[in-house]
Amino acid sequence: MKILLLSFLACLFALNASAFSFYQNVQDTIKPSDSIKIVKPAPVQDTLSVVLDTIALEPPLIVFWTEKNAVGLNLNEVAFVNWNAGGNNSIAALLHGNFERNYKKKLLSWKNSISFKYGLNAQEGREVRKTDDEFRLNSSFGYRKDSISNWYYSAKFTFNTQIANGYKYPETDKPISKFMAPGYLFVGVGSQYSSHDESLDVYISPLTQKSTFVLDQRLANEGMFGVQRAQYDELGNLIEEGERVRTEIGFLVTSNFSKEIFTNVKLDNRISLYSDYLNKFGNIDVDWEINADLKVNHFIRANIGTQLRYDDDVKYKEDTNGDGNLETFGPRLQFKQLLGVGFTYEF
Repeated sequence: MKILLLSFLACLFALNASAFSFYQNVQDTIKPSDSIKIVKPAPVQDTLSVVLDTIALEPPLIVFWTEKNAVGLNLNEVAFVNWNAGGNNSIAALLHGNFERNYKKKLLSWKNSISFKYGLNAQEGREVRKTDDEFRLNSSFGYRKDSISNWYYSAKFTFNTQIANGYKYPETDKPISKFMAPGYLFVGVGSQYSSHDESLDVYISPLTQKSTFVLDQRLANEGMFGVQRAQYDELGNLIEEGERVRTEIGFLVTSNFSKEIFTNVKLDNRISLYSDYLNKFGNIDVDWEINADLKVNHFIRANIGTQLRYDDDVKYKEDTNGDGNLETFGPRLQFKQLLGVGFTYEF
């Protein structure tokens, strides 16, 4: 029994010594300067937050080209049924359109537009008559010296003519105007002022070439619209046909104002003044147009407009003696007024 007890105590002493020795070895291995670092996993970011932060860092999209497109149809109609006050049934329609493509980047500006108008009137008891006819193309290129200046060094191109034949009603045998008879082309350089909101621009050109085209030979022979008329001998035989193109060099001033002056009321004012250096300088050709656009809703509009023209080269024709032939007189002031309600689609 004693031998068994002594053996148990000897084993316990040996195990204690071994444990102490292992502890000493571990203490010698771990230095006092060492420390245990606990690394926590990085939190997972919200996917939506990452996307929003990425979008916020992206630069805003800059658009250099802008466009405007609009087509419309104005209608006027009067109808009578057993109306004892009398009257003729009539309907008038005016088709119009305007398309713009404009470019602006830092110091450069390039504006382009195409517009047209064509109107007809049908009245009971007479033929259909034209009431309006115009095709116009404009392009202007400008460069300014710094980004805060409103003045541009500019070059301007303008072309306008009509689409269909024009008549001095009720005479419809011989047209008094046609497509490209006349046609007007203006090309020049100068300086242009443009307001910051681009509602007003004024163009001043000391050097502009004006070309007048009369491509119908009969009208050219009559010397219409300022071209050199044909030469005839004493018996009325044609010696030399009239010129179909006339070129002038002169001074041009144009102004365009377009702005919403009241709620849903937009005013457009366009004026052009031109004087030829070589032929009666100071005698000014005027083209002045004012239009008010009254917006009822997105599609329905009412239009009120006037246009005044004076050109010393445009002669007035009228049959004064009733013989069926139109006599030619000197230039006169031309004036047109319109009022219409219709549909306009912008896209």
